[in-house]
Amino acid sequence: MLILKAIRPDKIPLALQNFIIEKIGKQFIEPPVFQLHACYMDSSQVTPLVFVLSTGSDPVAQFNAFCDKMSMTGRRDMISLGSGQDKRASKMIDDGIRDGKWVLLQNCHLMISWMPKLE
Repeated sequence: MLILKAIRPDKIPLALQNFIIEKIGKQFIEPPVFQLHACYMDSSQVTPLVFVLSTGSDPVAQFNAFCDKMSMTGRRDMISLGSGQDKRASKMIDDGIRDGKWVLLQNCHLMISWMPKLE
């Protein structure tokens, strides 16, 4: 790999992956399958679930299916944050706390100024 690094540094990530697979197994290279139910079991009333998603991922379908499974379909709110949505999102969170609802906040990166208040 040292020679490869000197000649073709762009090939090092693949070489490292192959080395790890060969020496200790493929399970150390592949990320585990995401399981919303397992994450839910780690949460509590005072420990919310916060997911930082990669670009292009859309958790809404999986979230809605999980709401159905947990009989929460009528007790969930979703909002895509953006300009002027801070008051509406705050109300959803307050209602969620009061009524035991789940709240899904999407596109938080569009409301950076509101994030300290959310925290």
